[in-house]
Amino acid sequence: MKIIIKNRWCLILLLLTLIGCKNEKKPEPISEEIVEVGEIIQEPKNVIDIVTRSMEFISVDTISSGWNTFRYDNKSNETHFFLLDKYPEGKTVENTIADVAPVFEEGMDLINEGKSEEGFAAFSKLPEWFGKIIFSGGSGLIAPKHTTMTTVKLEPGYYIMECYVKMPNGKFHTMMGMAKPLIVLDNDSGNQPPEATINITLSGEEGISYNKAITKGKQIFSVFVKDQKQHENFMWHDLNLVKLEAHASEEALEAWMNWSDPKGLITPVPNGVTFLGGVNDMPAGNTGYFYADLKPGKYAFISEVPNTKSKGLFKVFEIVD
Repeated sequence: MKIIIKNRWCLILLLLTLIGCKNEKKPEPISEEIVEVGEIIQEPKNVIDIVTRSMEFISVDTISSGWNTFRYDNKSNETHFFLLDKYPEGKTVENTIADVAPVFEEGMDLINEGKSEEGFAAFSKLPEWFGKIIFSGGSGLIAPKHTTMTTVKLEPGYYIMECYVKMPNGKFHTMMGMAKPLIVLDNDSGNQPPEATINITLSGEEGISYNKAITKGKQIFSVFVKDQKQHENFMWHDLNLVKLEAHASEEALEAWMNWSDPKGLITPVPNGVTFLGGVNDMPAGNTGYFYADLKPGKYAFISEVPNTKSKGLFKVFEIVD
């Protein structure tokens, strides 16, 4: 089966319902303590707040280009993330609705019926401009009632902020309202990236590696994308931090991270798994940052692609007291 898709296909599906997804609300003050950022690591200035209460992104509509730190407060009862998709010049969500919606409707209906091969084949009908979308970072998966902070560098342009985790019935969260246009202006923010405490290298060829032992406490992780490629489920590799309870199944987590499995990327997450953020898809050569407060216990870094262990994209580690 030959499919010409240069980029992640499912994110556009998530964009298809943006007619009803536009949210002009401004962010409200966040009063809860941000447990991932503590006294030792200084919280960055000019933070952009994103809040999810159910199936929406409440945030500003325009931001400056350059380095920006996003504080994503997931007040909902489901695991979410946000990914920033940079559209090619002249294309907007209206083009998605006209050019892409019918293709995804056909393909996803087939996949949900268990006809994966036919569904994937349908995506070869996607328009040429679809392959020019640039996935430009964002948060990793974040558990309900948790907050994460992620820093990325953005070029000026028209972006879509999205989450495509699935509902229990298999519907993507974007179909429920989790997609929002974001305009990145020409003026530079003037911000600088944070100083990392741990440096991670992310590679589809070499897996996940880091430069020192990971210890408890507040950390700022840098994630350098050494290379990038499309995996069997059309996804690029990203990095997610996961807390694993003693009864958590690594095999169940690995399977869940593959959206193309009918039970993958769907609510609920596997038992004993708590997602704590990370850095979403970025092109090769880019670096993103995320903050975490590590308590003693078992953790893992994992990418949202199939067969993560054999690719070195599933790394388990322990934090000792």
